[in-house]
Amino acid sequence: MSHVRKAVRRAVGSYYGSKDGLIQILLDLQSELGWLSGKVLREVSRQLGVPATRVYQIATYYKAFSLHPKGKHIITVCMGTACQVRGAPTLLDRISTMLNLKPGETSRDMRFSLETVNCLGCCAMGPMVVIDGVYHSNPSISQLEEIFESVK
Repeated sequence: MSHVRKAVRRAVGSYYGSKDGLIQILLDLQSELGWLSGKVLREVSRQLGVPATRVYQIATYYKAFSLHPKGKHIITVCMGTACQVRGAPTLLDRISTMLNLKPGETSRDMRFSLETVNCLGCCAMGPMVVIDGVYHSNPSISQLEEIFESVK
C-alpha cells in the first residue's frame, strides 16, 4: 500500500469515514504531508466517496491548503489596507529581494515560501510579517536578515 493511501486511510479513519470531516481530513493531511497533491485529493475522494470536484473545490477555496510543496519556513506578509498604508508593499519588496522570491513562490532549496494575505488582524501594528507563526511589526532589513539567518 502506498504512503499516500496509508496517510489518507489514517486521516479518514480519524473521522470514521464521515464526509462531514472533509475539511479536517484535508487539514490533517496537509499537516502530515506538507501539501495536497492531486494524488492525495483523488485518494480522499475515493475513500470518502465524495466527488473529486468537491474535494478539489474545498482544497482550492481555503487559503490554509496548498496544492504545491511549501518551504520549511513560511513567510506571510499582510497586504491589508492598514498595512498597505503603513508600508506593506515596501516590506514585501524588501523580503522578495532578500529571498529572491515573488509571492506564491518557494525557494529551490525548499527553505522558504513567500505568501501574502489580505489581513492578519494586527492593523494597529502594521505592516506585519509572520515568519513560522511569529509576528513581526515593521521589521528593518537587519532584523529580517537576522531572522532569516536564524531559521536554518
